[in-house]
Amino acid sequence: MSKPEIVAIAPLPAFFAKPLHENFTVHDLHGAADAEARRALIAKIAPTTRGMVAFGGSQLAPDQLAKFPHLEIISVFGVGYDGMPLAACAEAKVKVTNTPDVLNDEVADTAVALTLMTCRQFVGAHKFVEAGDWLKGQYPLTHSLWGKTVGIIGLGRIGKGIAERLAAHKMSVAYFGRNKQDVTYTYYSNLVEMAGDVDVLIAITPGGAATKHLVNAAVLQALGPTGFFINVARGSVVDQDALVKAIEAGTIAGAGLDVFEAEPKVPEALFNRRNVVLLPHVASATHETRQAMADLAVENLALHFAGKPVKTLVPELAGKVSP
Repeated sequence: MSKPEIVAIAPLPAFFAKPLHENFTVHDLHGAADAEARRALIAKIAPTTRGMVAFGGSQLAPDQLAKFPHLEIISVFGVGYDGMPLAACAEAKVKVTNTPDVLNDEVADTAVALTLMTCRQFVGAHKFVEAGDWLKGQYPLTHSLWGKTVGIIGLGRIGKGIAERLAAHKMSVAYFGRNKQDVTYTYYSNLVEMAGDVDVLIAITPGGAATKHLVNAAVLQALGPTGFFINVARGSVVDQDALVKAIEAGTIAGAGLDVFEAEPKVPEALFNRRNVVLLPHVASATHETRQAMADLAVENLALHFAGKPVKTLVPELAGKVSP
């Protein structure tokens, strides 16, 4: 019996590629040498390709989707799927799955670590020792977490994990979202108002058009010169130009960033600042978590081709395509 054919539009790490090749016939569109090679490969595989593998940061336009008329499922390796054309997928009855939950703890841990690193300037303190500056005097005082208030933009599963962890650090918790939830934390329907009332502002909301530049100059101005901004969401969630200006002008106290608008390109104006911590989008980047993500992405494909409901159909397609 022949294996179902799928196409990969993102680079496949070995731990993900191995089970895919074991269970499916995999066509590597991402590895095509140039645009002409991509067109030739699509023409060859489109009549028989039934599945697609993408990453959280992958971008697929409706016209690109249309080139695969027999596509049945897109399995996204990642939580974010804002690059997928959901309306076009719904119309074509193409399932889209992602890998939520398995990385919740990892991302929440990273958000807390980034908050500590930024507020306490641990990276700057490390460089201070390496440069031999400790021999000349003590490192400047930094800021505590305990007794402060954190405002979380997006109290989803990961947001709740961050809240629990920071509450254990004796921080008060507030959150901003579309709706008030049945939690004990303080709810804000106005982001500028929440930013004005908190000491640390953490973004963990989905990306996409609905949240583009949600954190803008007005929000940063409200956060103020004693407030810190942490982003473990998507680079698009913050107006990056406004953020750079806020750092340069001292409008906010500092920032800890795992994501950027044009990553891996990072504004050089943010380099070598004691009050800025920069990570290369590694919130979920551990062997254990990435393996769990790969397992779920493969499982969704296997369930679909076995005629069974997938595990994690994205919510926007519920009721629009078969589970």
